Amino acid sequence: MQISKILILFILVGIVVGGYFITQKMLEDMQSYRENRGSGLSNSSAEYGDMFVDSSIGDASMLNPILSTDSASADISGLIFNGLVKYDKDLKLAGDLAKSWEVSKDGLVITFHLKKDVRWQDGLPFTAADVEFTYKKLTDPGTKSPYKSAYELVKRFEVLDEYTVRVTYGAPFAPALESWGMGILPKHLLENQDINTAKFNSSPVGTGPFKFSGWSRGEKVTLKASETYWDGRPYLDSYLYRIIPDQSSQLMELKAGGIDSMVLTSDMYANLSKDKTFNEKNNTYRYTGFNYTYLGFNLNNPLFSDKKVRQAIDLGINRKEIIDGVLLGYGVESTGPFLPRSWAYNKNVSWGKFNREKAMQLLAEAGWADTDKDGILEKNGKKFEFMLMTNQGNKQRELVVQVIQQHLKKLGIKVNIRIIAWSSFINEFVDKKKFDAIVMGWQLSPDPDIFDIFHSSKINEKEYNFVSYKNAEVDKLLVEGRTTFDLEKRKKAYNRVHEIIAEDLPYVFIYVPDTLVAIDKRVQNIKVEAAGIRYNFEKWYVPKGTQKYKNEIQK
Repeated sequence: MQISKILILFILVGIVVGGYFITQKMLEDMQSYRENRGSGLSNSSAEYGDMFVDSSIGDASMLNPILSTDSASADISGLIFNGLVKYDKDLKLAGDLAKSWEVSKDGLVITFHLKKDVRWQDGLPFTAADVEFTYKKLTDPGTKSPYKSAYELVKRFEVLDEYTVRVTYGAPFAPALESWGMGILPKHLLENQDINTAKFNSSPVGTGPFKFSGWSRGEKVTLKASETYWDGRPYLDSYLYRIIPDQSSQLMELKAGGIDSMVLTSDMYANLSKDKTFNEKNNTYRYTGFNYTYLGFNLNNPLFSDKKVRQAIDLGINRKEIIDGVLLGYGVESTGPFLPRSWAYNKNVSWGKFNREKAMQLLAEAGWADTDKDGILEKNGKKFEFMLMTNQGNKQRELVVQVIQQHLKKLGIKVNIRIIAWSSFINEFVDKKKFDAIVMGWQLSPDPDIFDIFHSSKINEKEYNFVSYKNAEVDKLLVEGRTTFDLEKRKKAYNRVHEIIAEDLPYVFIYVPDTLVAIDKRVQNIKVEAAGIRYNFEKWYVPKGTQKYKNEIQK
């Protein structure tokens, strides 16, 4: 399956060329931190049949891996498409559509040898022409893809024969290898179409373990096992992705058997841990993921143009209170754009410690004062008031914006809250920059290449720097960080990026949450690894005696 992305950040990594690094100590730390009650592993042989019913608070936008920008789309397209490489359970790059590859000594040339037994789900063979087509579409100026930057660095793309491609870079690009985890598209279905509007985007054909079956917008997406999947058909007959825009409703469905899996809120996890009836039917999993939650400012809004104002808001938010009260301790404070488990994390960054007095001082220095004594700051006759948005259905985020509202009220800032359905939130507000401030999250890769989120060239519509952050030094360092294979040089660059962004604060970095998941116990072969639990989804199965759907796809 293709490498998953995030709301979806396509983060790039290069193990073979020396850009990606996870120490054994980090893996040991992750292992000691994980909590996994009931792995669901079975000693019996895997069996075919049944349907897995997943759940999401938001619908997908489009099922084309080079265009989609949301996590729901990535979840589904990741089961339909493959890249040339993928992450294994230990976060090491392994072959997917590529059976092997060689990297030149200078790291500038990668030669991929493709698997010869792969067919598209419509029966036609997968070849090097499909890889070339995907590359050309990614670099086509007319393609509305947020992932262009990695492929624009390719100096020359060559098809050596039907099953061999060579990629040459003009300069070192540390995340080069991992970039080819992008889902590959079928040339024969898309070559004469406008890829941005093609019907393919809502009825895709891939090379993955599951093939598209149907999509009822706002309700469900159905997939069925690919009988001809080159790596062996999945044990599950089908996959149903149900859109349930509220986590409380999801929990009711899980308890009633209407869904098989959901992401739990912290209070759900804490309460269900003590629920004997629930635990007789479901396994729960807790592990450290690659995501963080933040408050992002629209830097085109004059309210947030002054760094002192952003710093005041940052200092006025009590992260510990949010982690203890909203997450119930299932998470840690976030200080910047890199996660504590990352080798790029700068442990010396201390900006963001709660300090209400300092926050009020900074606001005064920026010219804000409560001149009419109504409890709301004003400047040049304008009240300090803004709208804070987040997506509907995510209970924790809804609570976070409420806590932030109360914290900032004590500074004299009036915060209005608006909760919006996921698809509208992303497509109509975030992508089009029609917001004052937002609470959202990023799912990251182990590699710290955050060029697409914070580089000033990525501020256009449908790109990931939707807060419009611009800093010349950060731009330079982000380029340095991705254009050297020297790990120490990369670390030095990213440590400095951490410092600058933590001071500039285009985001208020709030917390890194634990990932908390519940899955019906009838589903077997689930185990927490460094990559989480979904790395081997096509190998999950349900024993015959506990199968519910009996070779059906729910319509």
